[in-house]
Amino acid sequence: MTAAIPALTEMPSPQYVMSADGRRIATYTWGDEDAPTVLCVHGFASSCRDNWVMTGWVRDLTRAGFRVLGVDQRGHGASDKPHEASAFGMDALVDDLVTVLDTYLLDTVHYAGYSLGARVGWQVAVQVPDRIDRAVLGGIPDGRPLARLQIEQARAYAEHGTPVEDKVTWNYCTLAERVPGNDLRALVALAEGMRLGDSDPDPANPPLQPILFATGSEDAILERSKLLADATPNGTFVELPDRHHFNAPGSRVFRQAAVEFFGAV
Repeated sequence: MTAAIPALTEMPSPQYVMSADGRRIATYTWGDEDAPTVLCVHGFASSCRDNWVMTGWVRDLTRAGFRVLGVDQRGHGASDKPHEASAFGMDALVDDLVTVLDTYLLDTVHYAGYSLGARVGWQVAVQVPDRIDRAVLGGIPDGRPLARLQIEQARAYAEHGTPVEDKVTWNYCTLAERVPGNDLRALVALAEGMRLGDSDPDPANPPLQPILFATGSEDAILERSKLLADATPNGTFVELPDRHHFNAPGSRVFRQAAVEFFGAV
């Protein structure tokens, strides 16, 4: 069955998948059900719509013959938004995606992730390598920037409107509030939860699948992203001209490189 390709900004109704700990995870699909599937996972304080639909990824991937399976990670979009840091460990984020693949009866998929979604994708590719055959990881690593957020200041702002003094923390709060429907308390809990384990990707234990790394030329994490690509046995790297961390998903160079990497059908 072939589904109609929606307009760039059109979202289908979410289909909910229940996580192992009882959270509703919103998922969306586009394209032919029998086509190779690309699992698209967005970044911190974003959503499937913001990261993949509005930027043209769904359009370009479906036109190239792929089925797209998009996810709102817990704490984002139409998914449940718990306020407890314990709900946001890396294992929970990985388990959510494995549950999504199981629910859709998908043994193996291509993976596209940006920022937090790339960090989670690295971990999925390492922990359950048989489920990811190749991956595009944009704007990785993500763990260290979240660690710079001042949790107490962000929480005080989210709960009481207390002014934020730390510039980095204020930037993250502003980022979180720009997306309609975001719950700042849930996103603060996510940032805190990411500190409960080792949130940074481990270059000593890289994924072994073919991985395309992509980072903006104006992104502060550019050199660290290159180091991760160098540490990955089947890793390649593309630099996105004149892009910083927050506008890189809209790069045409990024989209074209990903479609070529996945292999147009």
